[in-house]
Amino acid sequence: MSWRPRARTLTAIALLVPLAACGSPDDDAAKKPAAQAEGFPYTVENCGVRTTFDAPPERVVTMNQHVTEIMLELGLEDRLVGTAYLDDKVLPEYAKAYKSRPVIADEYPSQEKLLSVDPDFVYGGYTSAFEAGAGRSRAALKKSGIDSRLNIEGCTEGAVTMADVHREVREAGRTFGVPERAERWIEEAKAETAATKEKLGDTDPLDVFVYDSGDKTAFTAGGTGIGNEIITRAGGRNVFADLDKPFGDASWENVVERAPEVVVIYDYGGTTVAQKKKRLLEDPALADVPAIKNKRFAVLPLSDAVLGVRAPAAVRKLAEQLHPDAAK
Repeated sequence: MSWRPRARTLTAIALLVPLAACGSPDDDAAKKPAAQAEGFPYTVENCGVRTTFDAPPERVVTMNQHVTEIMLELGLEDRLVGTAYLDDKVLPEYAKAYKSRPVIADEYPSQEKLLSVDPDFVYGGYTSAFEAGAGRSRAALKKSGIDSRLNIEGCTEGAVTMADVHREVREAGRTFGVPERAERWIEEAKAETAATKEKLGDTDPLDVFVYDSGDKTAFTAGGTGIGNEIITRAGGRNVFADLDKPFGDASWENVVERAPEVVVIYDYGGTTVAQKKKRLLEDPALADVPAIKNKRFAVLPLSDAVLGVRAPAAVRKLAEQLHPDAAK
């Protein structure tokens, strides 16, 4: 579903204007405004910030992997003057385009570093991308003449759904003047999730516990993030769907009490999947949990479980692990 950028052709047209007796240029022609970009002006309200774009942004910094991958999916790498903060590896189909763009910070850039690449737009994946204390608030950026967007998983009230994934891509496509690319991706995404649903049929859902990280408590997927939607569409039932946030802490006593049949491990960072499995399997308090007793694990990269272009494929990949006989 990846779009590659099309070559741009700039045609210079020389206009030979006869000189007037005084030798001055045609003032009316000089003052004529440039042609308006198709689809603009475009006004969008994003996470409480209303912005009108007269033309697509040209110098963009992305902070967080899932928004970087939205840009790459839409074939917009030529707009990226900087990227920051990967959770894991970008998808293979994006690797070449990603390597062609500058990485300005391993995590979030300082205000000075961000401003040094002269962006006209900053696209953040998490609310932490716009931390006020670091001088990166959306209001502070606006004062510097820089527009911004926050991935809507960071501000949506209630549970986000696959429709919100479509909305994020659609609004990004409109903002950058490539709505046709966004709509093509959305149609293909809908087809992929429909195909997974058809394969699963009336398969009974399995009780799922997401283990992101944690020792004293379990950091897990709550009921309002796209991770919960992915689990549901993949034939699972998130045992912590009552947690009213995308991610949160749960006690190990509650994990035992809710008796998940499968543990989904989010793969990222310095702690490996093998280390996470070992921690769970060696905890005597978890010994009678069905998923632990039966060693039923599934794995998703963290970047699959946040609101971005990976979501439809993540549903399919998780379904194949939860219900291998039905989903493959």
